[in-house]
Amino acid sequence: MNNIFPILILNARPAAGKSEISHYLKHTPLDERIERFHVGPIHSLDDFPLLWAWLEEDKILEHILDRPRLHTTPDEDFLHHDFWHLLIRRLSLNYDKWRRDARSECTAVIEFSRGKEHGGYRAAYQHLSDAILRKAACLYVQVSYEESLRKNRRRQNPERPDSILEHSLADQKMEHLYHEDDWADFTSDSPTHLTVRGIQVPYVIFENEDDVTTARDEALGTRLETVLDRLWTLREG
Repeated sequence: MNNIFPILILNARPAAGKSEISHYLKHTPLDERIERFHVGPIHSLDDFPLLWAWLEEDKILEHILDRPRLHTTPDEDFLHHDFWHLLIRRLSLNYDKWRRDARSECTAVIEFSRGKEHGGYRAAYQHLSDAILRKAACLYVQVSYEESLRKNRRRQNPERPDSILEHSLADQKMEHLYHEDDWADFTSDSPTHLTVRGIQVPYVIFENEDDVTTARDEALGTRLETVLDRLWTLREG
């Protein structure tokens, strides 16, 4: 298909609306999804399930097998700062394996959040593969830290801490990891393109301070259509 994004990267603070956008796209009929949003059959790549698997493995190692934890401390901080970059490398590897075996044209939707404390987006993008960067277009969901914190608290479900749509962070971790966001600095050179290792990646900003994503209704669809149409024009231009 020549009229779909091969790769759509979703970036934002936690709970800003990335997963709601992805969920909305997945539940839009395919023909409509292609026509309105330039998104085909979706293959999702999100670093949260990878991170959550590390936490689960470390609990098994420590409490059942009486072994040292491999990735995280008992307080669930990473043992090594560059494990944030390892997650991005893992996403790239998973993309390469999926693309190798894919039998039809799809849109790979790649989701991750990064705060300044763990290197920000400038550092994270350096660990995406050239294969991803050359085909990618990026949608950044813009909310303030206060709005991210509000929605993070609201979506908490202690019964489903591993859920994409219902996981949350403690306030202290939110403050430490995501209060500072480097997106404005990262994009200061251009209002339309990221430059990573000389590769130009088109991007747009989806304003969501008024929270059109939680309800996942047509208000989200209307805004998403406008923003992704602008992104498509940038990519094709």
